Amino acid sequence: RSVAPTFLDASRRPFPRGIRVPRAPFAVRGIREAARGTTVRGARTMAAAAPPLCAWLVAAGAHADFGADEHRQTQCLDAGSGATFGLDRRPLGVRRRGSARSGMAVSVALQPERVIVEKKRPDVKQRRVVVTGMGVVTPLGHDPDVFYNNLLDGHSGISEIETFDCSKFPTRIAGEIKSFSTEGWVVPKLSKRMDKFMLYLITAGKKALENGGLTEEVRNDLDKTRCGVLIGSAMGGMKVFNDAIEALRVSYRKMNPFCVPFATTNMGSAILAMDLGWMGPNYSISTACATSNFCILNAANHIRRGEADVMLCGGSDAPLIPIGLGGFVACRALSQRNSDPTKASRPWDMDRDGFVMGEGAGVLVLEELEHAKQRGATIYAEFLGGSFTCDAYHMTEPHPEGTGITLCIEKALADSGVAREEINYVNAHATSTQSGDLKEYEAIVRCFGQNPQLRVNSTKSMTGHLIGAAGGIEAVACIQAIRTGWVHPNLNLENPEKVVDVGVLVGAEKERCEVKVALSNSFGFGGHNSSILFAPFK
Repeated sequence: RSVAPTFLDASRRPFPRGIRVPRAPFAVRGIREAARGTTVRGARTMAAAAPPLCAWLVAAGAHADFGADEHRQTQCLDAGSGATFGLDRRPLGVRRRGSARSGMAVSVALQPERVIVEKKRPDVKQRRVVVTGMGVVTPLGHDPDVFYNNLLDGHSGISEIETFDCSKFPTRIAGEIKSFSTEGWVVPKLSKRMDKFMLYLITAGKKALENGGLTEEVRNDLDKTRCGVLIGSAMGGMKVFNDAIEALRVSYRKMNPFCVPFATTNMGSAILAMDLGWMGPNYSISTACATSNFCILNAANHIRRGEADVMLCGGSDAPLIPIGLGGFVACRALSQRNSDPTKASRPWDMDRDGFVMGEGAGVLVLEELEHAKQRGATIYAEFLGGSFTCDAYHMTEPHPEGTGITLCIEKALADSGVAREEINYVNAHATSTQSGDLKEYEAIVRCFGQNPQLRVNSTKSMTGHLIGAAGGIEAVACIQAIRTGWVHPNLNLENPEKVVDVGVLVGAEKERCEVKVALSNSFGFGGHNSSILFAPFK
């Protein structure tokens, strides 16, 4: 360890390694007595004027024994970096981790009475976050307005699966995207190699930029170090990975060299950021069906903390391949109402028999308010906040008392600074499963049951469950409800559960609703809970 010239002439060398210096009580007492009532500057002066052995003890950082009290406070002088303060609570003879093998500590106690002073990081003023762009790829359309108009009209995007032969599966229906093109959004070379989840992600992301007026010319004027991408996926590149396994049965030489990067959930965000040149926060989150909400809230927090000005966020999934369908069938989670696909997804209805898989992507442009104003952006809504919790109970079943969901909603209200009575619209997670629908409903009523204006619906009754992308398209549904003043119907609610108050749920037709604050819930396998809130911008 180098020794500062303040304490020891640089030309002099400490004792050779391996030589233990016996304790020098007279020197220790001298240091202790000289240190009483002195400042740090005075202590340095004292050390410089001390006898040679004392000077060496200070410079080399020998451990000075000031008594048997294990809880003494000490002021430490680090020979390399000046004065620091710490609390030494080690028993006598215990070697400090990283100190010399001779047993010598790296500091000398000079002021036992000095109290520790902690330097706190200055608080960053919380900044307002607004939504300035939306992009979707869904079974009900690939434009936010087309998508929402289809929801308002009660159209269902659920039909028989056509992408592959599923005749041997007990479930043969899904919210499948029948027509999709990447032309103008993804270069053909990559379009042929990428998994669909990445194609949906990049397309929805670029459409969100276009929807938000962030043209290439506008983007060129942005500080790209303060622009980020946080779009997650629950399942990732399932088809790319599955194809790689099939190729490996022949030979590793037959495997796609892109099979690893194109299968990982982070690569969609990464490639989109590379395309845009955005160097801010860039990663993905994978929390099953809660993925999009996790990404949206974390993206907003980057803006709130002053780490970014613009964030693309949301989720994307393309699980409609044999292994994806087969996996959920094995879980016994899917509806088998194959004869009438549009009636299969029926949240809160007594005749529900499981959820319906879907695919697609939902992406938002979140922006710091002043940044959005400066570039003259159209502000669709304000993002107020949200929260995450974990049931810590079961892999696939919600907590029987709904405690994790209730806690998540309450924490989201606290984070947003919103009173319960201000929430008058909830876009529920409600997937059409037996226990999940009821536990969420009970939590919603527990939190907001006193509000007679509360309206609750489930987008999944028409789109199916888009897994990691569900929260993304449902966030768009919430924002569109704020913009239009209409909330979409609940399809197939023909025989409601007895414990459900149909006066709270939206009926079979769209309803007028001047949304004050909208809450969007998303929950995932593993007990992941997430709630996020939007409101009209004022």
